[in-house]
Amino acid sequence: MRERAASPHTHHHRSGRRRTTTALTVAAGLTAAALATTVTVQPAGAATTAIPAWPSATGSQTVSKTIEVSGTYDGGLKRFTGSGDLGDGGQGEGQDPLFKLKDGATIKNVILGSPAADGIHCSGSCTIQNVWWEDVGEDAASFKGTSTSSVYTVSGGGAKKASDKVFQFNGAGRLVVTKFQVADFGKLVRSCGNCSKQYKREIVVNDVDVTAPGKALVGVNTNYGDTASLRSVRIHGDSGKKIKPCVRYTGNSTGAEPKETGSGPDGTYCQYTASDLSYD
Repeated sequence: MRERAASPHTHHHRSGRRRTTTALTVAAGLTAAALATTVTVQPAGAATTAIPAWPSATGSQTVSKTIEVSGTYDGGLKRFTGSGDLGDGGQGEGQDPLFKLKDGATIKNVILGSPAADGIHCSGSCTIQNVWWEDVGEDAASFKGTSTSSVYTVSGGGAKKASDKVFQFNGAGRLVVTKFQVADFGKLVRSCGNCSKQYKREIVVNDVDVTAPGKALVGVNTNYGDTASLRSVRIHGDSGKKIKPCVRYTGNSTGAEPKETGSGPDGTYCQYTASDLSYD
């Protein structure tokens, strides 16, 4: 995936304010096995310790060739792991994904074990619902649609052990991450900093639980007009506030390492206030 700090020659591409005190469950519309625990959605800035429990796998399946998905794919909470060409478990660039979603496709109730190669690729608009990454490989998911009207939705689920990026946003459009949890990670979402084709990208992170260690929640390219909105983000185990909520970069299309230009809320590219974050 693009913009990997270890090398300037990598090649992978990579708003809705809602506040409510209503108790919601992450089990709506999912299988009974997906029921984790009830989550109380707090007003922005309010702390909560009700982090959904990780589900137990109902079975296992090895994947030696990318599974292409159109329509809806329900994994029944089986654990999928890579084998053969999808099984080296490394951070090398250009790996194939375990699942490739066509425009408009949905994948739900899936656990990705280790190795998981390059996780999930979305060719256009997609929905990733109740999907769990136990040990993120190259990336958990990459979003590659070329239409400015593309919408990518990650709802529920979680990811652990992402040495670099969890979600790589290479394409155009809008990415919404909601009711998600992440722990032990580099960046939660990165707008590709050096893809050969660049776009304006919109990122929304809403009602998520973040557990340290981690480096940053979102990275955006100001020179392409990216925006990131953060709402109801609960950060756990980071009393020193070392995780940067939003980092700004000057991106490029040449493959060079993008330049970091600042971080923190600015009302334009990084859209949030201190009340949108809570720490415990």
